[in-house]
Formats: sequence, structure tokens, C-alpha cells
Amino acid sequence: FCGAIVFIFLLELAVAVLAFLFQDWVRDRVKEFFENNIKSYRDDIDLQNLIDSLQKINHCCGAQGPEDWDFNIYFNCSSESKSREKCGVPFSCCIPDPAQKVVNTQCGYDIRKKSKSEWDDQIFVKGCILALEAWLPQNIYIVAGVFIAISLLQIFGIFLARTLISDIEAVKAGNAF
Repeated sequence: FCGAIVFIFLLELAVAVLAFLFQDWVRDRVKEFFENNIKSYRDDIDLQNLIDSLQKINHCCGAQGPEDWDFNIYFNCSSESKSREKCGVPFSCCIPDPAQKVVNTQCGYDIRKKSKSEWDDQIFVKGCILALEAWLPQNIYIVAGVFIAISLLQIFGIFLARTLISDIEAVKAGNAF
């Protein structure tokens, strides 16, 4: 058990260091992950809720911007799709109207048929990758605090496991406390 906790701790530490050293590679993987999930947006309700939550919380749309919704067959402008959502974006990309109590789930319909200058008033035009990159430096102390708290809990777990091992060895040797 102690070895497993140490291994997990060292693995987390290595991933954090590698993510810092290879930021461009991580950024490319996140972009690829986000674009693949945009393709599958209507295929999985849990994935759809996750993307909608990310877009609403971060006030963003798509990986790099609203044009990324062309990756999805339902929102694609150039496809032969008869989807009503063609050339649109999900409702989570829309700038909420404070006067409306009910969410307008059709607010993003046909938005990408309009000129890009009209987008600014109706949808978020910043991509979610840029929003997340902007969020991280602003919240670096929170991220570092969470990382340190998890690390301390793991170190405490390692200490308890080592203490338990030494107590067991003491009992086996007949030197109980």
C-alpha cells in the first residue's frame, strides 16, 4: 500500500513537471481532445453537458473559436445536413440575457450565417483553450494550493502506512509497544 501511494505521488509529480516543460505539446493535446469532443457533441449527453458547462463557466465557444463547431455534423455550415442547427452554435455559447429567466436553447441558431461583427453581441467569440490559458495564471495560487493539499495528504498517507508497517514488524518480533 505504501509503495502504491509513493508511486502515485511520484507519477503525479512527474506529470506536473512534464506538463510544465512541454506546454506546447499539452496545448496541442487539449486542442485535439476538445475538437474530438466537439465532433461527438450530440452523441453523448454527458459529454454535451460537460462542454456546455465549460463554455458557460469560461464564457467561451469552441476550442479556438465558434468556427470549430464546423467539426460537428449538426452545426457544420458546408455539410449537406438538413439539421436545424446548421451554421449555429450550442446555446452555451450564447451571451446570457439577464432579463430572461428561462434559457433560450435556440439562441445560437444560424448565428454563423451572420457577419462576424454581429457575433460579439450574441455569442462568446473567444475559444475555450484561450479562456483556460487566461484562467490559469489568474488562479495559479488556487491550483498550487490544491496541488499542495493533495500532496500533503498523500505524504501523510505514506507516513501512516510506514508507521503501520513498523508496528506490524514490532508485533511480529514480539516487541509489542
